[in-house]
Amino acid sequence: MFMRSFRSLTSLTLSMLLLNACEVGPDYKRPKIDMPDLDTKEEISQFVSEKWWDVFQDATLSHLEELALKRNADLRQAIANIDEARAAAGIASSDLLPTLGMKGDGGKNYASARGKSYVPGLSSKRSAIDYTSAATVCYELDFFGKYRRANEAARAVLLSTRAARETVLLTVTADVAKSYFLLRSLDAKLAIARRTLKTRQESHQVYKSRFLNGYCTELDYLRIESDMLSVNTTVINLECELAKAETSMSVLIGSSPREMISRATAKDKAIERLQIPSSVPTGIPSDILARRPDILRAEAQLIAANAKIGEARAAHFPSISLTGIFGFESNSLASLFDTGSNMWNFGGAVNLPIFSGGKISSQEGVAKANYRKMLIAYEKSIQTAFKETLDALVSNRKNREIVVSRTRQVDALKRSYHIALKQKESGLIGLLDLLDVERGLLSAEMDLVGALQNQLGATVDLCKALGGGWKMPTIRDRMAKRRHRMYRHS
Repeated sequence: MFMRSFRSLTSLTLSMLLLNACEVGPDYKRPKIDMPDLDTKEEISQFVSEKWWDVFQDATLSHLEELALKRNADLRQAIANIDEARAAAGIASSDLLPTLGMKGDGGKNYASARGKSYVPGLSSKRSAIDYTSAATVCYELDFFGKYRRANEAARAVLLSTRAARETVLLTVTADVAKSYFLLRSLDAKLAIARRTLKTRQESHQVYKSRFLNGYCTELDYLRIESDMLSVNTTVINLECELAKAETSMSVLIGSSPREMISRATAKDKAIERLQIPSSVPTGIPSDILARRPDILRAEAQLIAANAKIGEARAAHFPSISLTGIFGFESNSLASLFDTGSNMWNFGGAVNLPIFSGGKISSQEGVAKANYRKMLIAYEKSIQTAFKETLDALVSNRKNREIVVSRTRQVDALKRSYHIALKQKESGLIGLLDLLDVERGLLSAEMDLVGALQNQLGATVDLCKALGGGWKMPTIRDRMAKRRHRMYRHS
């Protein structure tokens, strides 16, 4: 009896599940974007790497990047967001399945002699004992696709959080590289300033002695002293900037407060010796939309918003619930599972919304407005991708030209300084002329270091604009496979 009733209940449930195939709401279709003709250059391949920073061939940078990948707070938070979205997707998936449970209860009732359940002369006893043990089945038929759309949205949100992690990862690794190049730049500038300061201090001592012995004017002596103090101020400012850059790097690589105080970023190569790729992309790759995690994230959010429209629209339609109970009932605990104690119950319920004061329609309106908002965000993410890529391409090309120009300027000023120094010793020019040449050389050397930093930063920006290559094929393939299963494209 038990098995026959259970099979009947199961067969009816499965039959209703087969009818559960209708989905209201629009199926996702990728928006059409006015795209230019793009081509793939061979040299782009060197930027498609899980460790794109290897193009700089710097062991210290690679070590700092690995520390950031393990300990950066923003990355760890992004991973927690993925875990949260995965759990939410599991909740949404569970709504598609029946709920199975077990229950048991027992109790004694005493009926009132004045209550409706007590009939004098017919009710033999006013007290009753009852025990039950039963299995329960509860299932709401997703006939109009409300839960399937919710599941669709939850899985899209999961994809969005995964792409968000890749966006954070790309941003963090780019920030680490640019922060490292800033440190190398400040180191180089500080070395130049200290070297210049040492020369100024030596000159100051010479002119101080000359002034005290009456061999030079006070004006010449004060000019030397003023120039020395100016360079000393530059050294102090650079030392302050370097200390701040060190703590910024510590935050990026997830250092503890103790480590922030005790550690200093290791030094490897001087900034002028850092490897800069000789060949960089000159055009935008055809798969730029699949390379960039921010675009993948925006599209996943658009997919979720589209599914939410169907979920909201399904609320206009009736919900159908099935419940079933099969078990045993007895007025004696000892005979609860004896022959004849079995009982079962199967039922269904339909809930049809008739009037809600416009709430359901408003909820659908909210979902549609959110879809339009996500569509605009998706379109903007593509615009941003092209802007950043084009800017990075131009910046990379122009910064290379600037480095060449600055290098030639420094070479010319170095030669000019040596000539001016000899002329000063020969009495052909005055102190003021020599100081002007020295100040010009100091400024040019500082500008060259800045240009080298900008060139390295432009390469980082280009890697970032191209998507960095960080696991992009994996995400692209995963999203393509899931979209194929989840949506029907026109």
